[in-house]
Amino acid sequence: MSRTRRAVNVEVRLEEVRGDQNRLIRKFMKKVKKERILEDYLDKRFYVKPSVKKRRAKIRAKATARKAEAERNKQLDIR
Repeated sequence: MSRTRRAVNVEVRLEEVRGDQNRLIRKFMKKVKKERILEDYLDKRFYVKPSVKKRRAKIRAKATARKAEAERNKQLDIR
């Protein structure tokens, strides 16, 4: 099992948000959340047993699959 760190650069330019600082901050926070930067930092503050990591990953995968299925059903108009 290799331990590789991925470098993540999150960048938002003022031109992207037409000079609105509030929109800039919101867009930055959205990108940070999407890249899971903050969650990774909070997860690494304390030691977590491998079994707990595995369980959390499994729960996260199920939630993601459930969201994707709900989105597909919504697009296909299935209840």
